[in-house]
Amino acid sequence: MKKIYIGNLPFTATEDEIRELFGAHGTVHSVALINDRETGRPRGFGFIEVDDNDLQGMISALDGKEMGGRALRVNEAQDKPRGGGGGGGGGGRW
Repeated sequence: MKKIYIGNLPFTATEDEIRELFGAHGTVHSVALINDRETGRPRGFGFIEVDDNDLQGMISALDGKEMGGRALRVNEAQDKPRGGGGGGGGGGRW
């Protein structure tokens, strides 16, 4: 399974609309639209999980497609490196 990033979404986009749009080009296993932590409002991007063999077809078909007056940005999601949060920056006093 692969993850696709969808950017420049209209703030009114719903999970069902995304599932329907991308589902016309393959199997959509999950949809996650990202909301602002503080306001709860949509941030205008999200992710979907799709079958490996559907990935390129979805990207080709939907990158730049207009939705709600906005041109979607669609590409394969890059895994965000997990920060370890540890370690120092050196230069400290002993």
